[in-house]
Amino acid sequence: MTAQPFRILLPHRRTTSVIFASPHSGRTYPPDFLRRSWLDDLAIRSSEDAFVDDLLAPAPAAGAPLLLAEVPRAYVDLNRSPDELDPMLIEGVARSTLNPRISSGLGVIPRVVANGRPIYRGRIALAEAQARIARCWRPYHAALRRLMDEHAAAFGEAVLVDCHSMPHEAVEGYPVAGGGRPQVVIGDRFGAAAAARIVDRIEAAFASAGLRVARNAPFAGAFVAQAYGRPSAGHHVVQVEIDRALYMDERTIRPHDGYAAMKVLMAAVVAEIAAIGRRDLPLAAE
Repeated sequence: MTAQPFRILLPHRRTTSVIFASPHSGRTYPPDFLRRSWLDDLAIRSSEDAFVDDLLAPAPAAGAPLLLAEVPRAYVDLNRSPDELDPMLIEGVARSTLNPRISSGLGVIPRVVANGRPIYRGRIALAEAQARIARCWRPYHAALRRLMDEHAAAFGEAVLVDCHSMPHEAVEGYPVAGGGRPQVVIGDRFGAAAAARIVDRIEAAFASAGLRVARNAPFAGAFVAQAYGRPSAGHHVVQVEIDRALYMDERTIRPHDGYAAMKVLMAAVVAEIAAIGRRDLPLAAE
């Protein structure tokens, strides 16, 4: 894979401590990867956070950077630890202590996509897995770390809003107060990844847009929230999961009739979240 594994869209001037990211919306599928898969072009995209990058597109206009994956989640998962290697997929990896993500096929090099469907016709070499991590995972996280450090230095804190999408059925059985299933799930690892004042305002931004919001159930925050969330050091991470049924047909992975309205709604939400970290001293994009 020779394409850049991510891109950063910077505002003319950064005026907020907030950073938006979408680590699972990448859709540059290497041809050799597709040839080695059982899956057709649609099935392999089933674990992709399709269109989340577009929904976050207003971030630079609100003064916040937008970090977007280009590499697809099925190829390498940027929201996993680089040592979460699956011995059932990768040759030469020793079986270790039980890790539920690895056991379910969702390590840093996923073995399956949505609904547990196997990706590969066979196993892959450890050297190949390590090359993907070096080529894709490490540059993405170096860029994310740099953004977090720059914002902490310039604004006194960094607030990462790590955005994802969730299948509509994922929140079945998790009712919110007032009835209905959540349309947005906010994860702060039960307070370990972000200060309550920040999480409260992010929740309020979605709620004021008319969306039903839950916290930490069933998604409390994965590797990025765990690795980068250090509220005591001024590094805050909030994971956001948005119900795909709000804007797309999950079967065909196409926007539905509600997509335009969702884009308008998300532009307002992004602006409101960016305002959480608004400061008088902007940071130049360059």
